[in-house]
Amino acid sequence: MNLAYIPSPSTGVIHLGPIPLRGYAFCIIIGVFVAVWLGNKRWIARGGKPGTVADIAVWAVPFGLVGGRLYHVITDYQLYFVEGRNWVDAFKIWEGGLGIWGAIALGAVGAWIGCRLRGIPLPAWADALAPGIAIAQAFGRWGNWFNQELYGRATDLPWALEISDGPNRVAGTYHPTFLYESLWCLGVAALVIWADRRFRLGHGRAFALYVAAYCVGRGWIEYMRVDEAHHIFGVRLNVWTAIVVFILAVVYFVLSAKLRPGREEVVEPDRGPAASDPAAKDKAKDDAKDGGAEKADAEAAAKPDAEGKAESGAEPAKAEPAKADAEPADAGSEGTTKPEAGAKKL
Repeated sequence: MNLAYIPSPSTGVIHLGPIPLRGYAFCIIIGVFVAVWLGNKRWIARGGKPGTVADIAVWAVPFGLVGGRLYHVITDYQLYFVEGRNWVDAFKIWEGGLGIWGAIALGAVGAWIGCRLRGIPLPAWADALAPGIAIAQAFGRWGNWFNQELYGRATDLPWALEISDGPNRVAGTYHPTFLYESLWCLGVAALVIWADRRFRLGHGRAFALYVAAYCVGRGWIEYMRVDEAHHIFGVRLNVWTAIVVFILAVVYFVLSAKLRPGREEVVEPDRGPAASDPAAKDKAKDDAKDGGAEKADAEAAAKPDAEGKAESGAEPAKAEPAKADAEPADAGSEGTTKPEAGAKKL
């Protein structure tokens, strides 16, 4: 009998009256908020503006959710589109089933759209968000714990996960692969943050490092899982996906370092308020006009004083030379009749 194990929740949803609070959705929402918060801090540290990460996330997150669900439904179509299954269940995202590969791929499309609208480079934004995405995955994996899904092979280790009887599962203790991947993602986030500070990664290389490091862990964790999956040459499909994506990430990292070394000097051009806000543009024009009028009034008020000072200062300057010129003329005249002048000569 195993006395030490990780218990599973008896239910994955709590009802507050008519409102269901689902553990799976709650974990994903927390992960998104943490990713945006950390990404915003990193973006500002790189010279970007506050709020830009959240603005682009408005595009990336919905695209990512759709992409993650599509990948899961396509690769596990037998769960929804074979005899005895209800295809409507494919839309019940709250019951679990998001493929990270599809989430990242289609989420990148949404992020690209958002970056284009803001006029910023997608690789720089991805670098800022990379560790936050890994942390979001760490939170999201706990949604699998609430749903009692995606566990590994049977084991009697002290940290084994207890699974109860239910649809497509047998009661027992299994490897908590959700926990393994959650911890691995936290390690990936720490690795990316350290490497980015140490080597000043730029032009998408921090994101490529996150992808490569995640694939390494996902490969061996996926190999431990026992849930139903497609196999190619006896290997689970997601293992092959991890291998291919790892190679692509490493190739990008190497080529990017050779072609575009260093980090971006400017990640977000300062377009000013007039570029995006017509009201701010009109206000700026009014302020400029008011400032010009005030300057003109100040110059006009200062002009009489300046002229007065100039005139008062000119009178002594004109009088002194005239007096100086007159004295030599009187003293030096030979036919003078002034007695004072004669006395002085004698």
